Amino acid sequence: MTVTTEGECPMIDTPTRRVVLGAGVFAAGSLLMIDGSMAQAPLAPTPECHDGEAATLPQTEGPFFKPSSPERIELLEEGMAGQPIELVGFVLTRACKPVAGALLDFWQADDKGRYDNSGFRLRGHQFSDAEGRYRLRSVVPGAYVGRTRHIHVKVQPRGGRVLTTQLYFPGESLNRTDGLFRKELLMRTAKNAGWLAGRFDFVVG
Repeated sequence: MTVTTEGECPMIDTPTRRVVLGAGVFAAGSLLMIDGSMAQAPLAPTPECHDGEAATLPQTEGPFFKPSSPERIELLEEGMAGQPIELVGFVLTRACKPVAGALLDFWQADDKGRYDNSGFRLRGHQFSDAEGRYRLRSVVPGAYVGRTRHIHVKVQPRGGRVLTTQLYFPGESLNRTDGLFRKELLMRTAKNAGWLAGRFDFVVG
C-alpha cells in the first residue's frame, strides 16, 4: 500500500421540513446510536433552512482523488488507528427538499495525515436513501503540513452537476492557518461513548 501525505447504526428520521429546520442532529434531540449499548448525547439545533438556501461551497478536490472507489458506508477497518467517527446528514436542494439517490464519494487521510494511493483504504462511495440521508463511518483524519483536518467529498444528484468540497472539524487550531478552510464547511460534532458523531447537510444547486 502506498501512503502519501497531502495537504448497524440507525439513521436520522425522515426529513420533513420541521425536522430539517430545527430537529438537531437527530430527531427527538438525540444523537445516533453507534450500537444499542452506547449512550446518546444532544447536539445544537440545526440552523433554520429557508427556500433559496445557499448551495454548499465548492472546494478543490486536491491531488489524491481516485475514481472507482468501492461502494460502502464503512471506511473504518478492524485495527485501524484513530478516533472513530460517524458522519450523517442529508443531501438537500436549495428549496430544502431531500435528494434521493445522490452519489457521495468520500476520501481522506488516515490519522497520521497519509493517503492510500495504491488502494482504496479510507475511500468509498454511497448513495443517499429515499429521504436524502447518508451515513459514513470512518476515522478522524490527521492534520499535516499546511492543512488542518478535513474530509473530501464529491456529491452528485442524479443527472446533476458534481459538487466537490471538503468538510472541516470545529475547534482545530490549524483552522486559523489553513488557507482553504471555510467556516461554512464545518461539521457539527459531539462525543458519543468513545465515538465522534458528526452532522453535515449538503445543499446542491
